[in-house]
Amino acid sequence: MTERKKVVLAYSGGLDTSVMLHWLKYDQGHDVVCMTADVGQGEELDGLREKAVQSGAIGIHILDLRETFVRDYVFPAVQANAVYEGYYLLGTSLARPPIAKALVEVAVAENAFAISHGSTGKGNDQVRFELGAYALQPSIQVIAPWRTWPYKSRTDLIEYCRKHGIAVTATSEKPYSTDRNLLHISFEGGILEDPWRAPPADMFKLTVDPRLAPNEAEDVEIAFEDGLPVAINGVTLAPVPLLEKANALGGRHGIGRVDIVENRYVGIKSRGVYETPGGTLLYHAHRAVESLVLDREVMSLRDGLVPQFTRMIYNGYWFSPEMNQMLAFMKNLQKGVTGVARLQLYKGNVAVTGRKARNSLYNPEYSTFEADKVYNQADADGFIKLNALRLKLSTYRDRAMLGEPNQEMAENLADLRKNYIE
Repeated sequence: MTERKKVVLAYSGGLDTSVMLHWLKYDQGHDVVCMTADVGQGEELDGLREKAVQSGAIGIHILDLRETFVRDYVFPAVQANAVYEGYYLLGTSLARPPIAKALVEVAVAENAFAISHGSTGKGNDQVRFELGAYALQPSIQVIAPWRTWPYKSRTDLIEYCRKHGIAVTATSEKPYSTDRNLLHISFEGGILEDPWRAPPADMFKLTVDPRLAPNEAEDVEIAFEDGLPVAINGVTLAPVPLLEKANALGGRHGIGRVDIVENRYVGIKSRGVYETPGGTLLYHAHRAVESLVLDREVMSLRDGLVPQFTRMIYNGYWFSPEMNQMLAFMKNLQKGVTGVARLQLYKGNVAVTGRKARNSLYNPEYSTFEADKVYNQADADGFIKLNALRLKLSTYRDRAMLGEPNQEMAENLADLRKNYIE
C-alpha cells in the first residue's frame, strides 16, 4: 500500500480552499493539514476548525499572526510610504509574507513534503506564497491546484461544492472575491471585472459611504517614534490596537476607498477595489512628520527608491537579499522621525492641519516672510546665476547649431573655444 503523503494547505474556508481540501484528500490521495493565519479576518475565522475537520483535514493550525503582521510588515511599509502605482497601500501584498513563513514552519513541524495554496495561475499571490516558501525552505514542494486541476472558473467550483455537499457562502449570483486583514479588505473578480461598472453600494465593509459620513469634521492626532506609529490622540497603543483604532476612525468618515486597475506581476491588468481606512490615516500622518525632519536630499533619495521597494513587496520578494538591504536602509533613515501630525477627517477626505517634531529642520527664523536677522536675501543672486550657468551655455550652444549666433553668443562661444576647445 502506498504511504499517503502529507500536505499543508493554506486554508481560509472559502470557496477555493474548501474545494482544494476535498480535492487534495479524495482526488489526489494526500493527508491534508490545514494552516489558517489570523491576520485580522475577524468573524471569518468562526467555526473554521470544525469545518476543516468535517471536510477531511487530519488537523488544522490556526495561528494568530496579527501582531507580527502589523509590527513586522505593515509598519515598515508605513515607514517607507509604500504605495503601489499611486493608490494601493499593499494590504494583501503585505499579508502574504507572514503567511508564507507560517506555511513553511507548519510544513516543517508536520514533516509535510509540500504546501498548497488557493491562488490562481493568473494572480500575484501564487508568486508571493511560492517565492517566500522557496526562499525560506528551498526543498519544499508546492501544489497549486488552479494550475493543474480541470476546473476553469469559480462557477465550476460552486458546482463541485454542490456535487460533494461542501458548504460555502459564494454563489453564482455574487461571485466576487474578498480578502480581509487588519490593514484592508480587497474585492475583485465577478461583477467587478467590468472596469466601467461601479462597485455595489452594499459591498463595502470597513467604511461608510462618504456621503453618509458625519457632517462634522473630526480632528485626529497620530504620534510617531522613529517613523513608527505609537499613539493616537495622546493614547499610546500597541501595533494591533493602534491600527484597529485608526481603522475605526477612518471607516467612520468613509476614508480609504480605492478603485483601481493595477498591473499584476504576471503581466495582466486587473481591477481591484480596496478599503484601507487606518492605513490611509497613517500614510498621510507619517508624511507630515517626515516633512519636518528629513533632509531634502535624503528624502529625495528615499522617494526615488520607494517605487522599487513597493514593487518588491507587490511582486513577492520580501524574503530576498535586496529586500534585506532595503529594509535596513528605510529603518536607518527613519531614526529621528519622531513627532505628531494632526489630521482632519471629513466625508472621505483626509487633510493635514498640523505637524510638530522635536528634531524638526523647519526654522521659522529662516522661512519667515517678515524681517529676519539670519538670512541675506542678496546671497540668492549668486546662487541663481551659478545654477543658471549650464542653462545659458546650453542655450548658446543650441542657437549656434541653428546658425543664429549674436554678438553676446559669439563672445561667449569665443571664450569657450579659447578656454576649453583650443
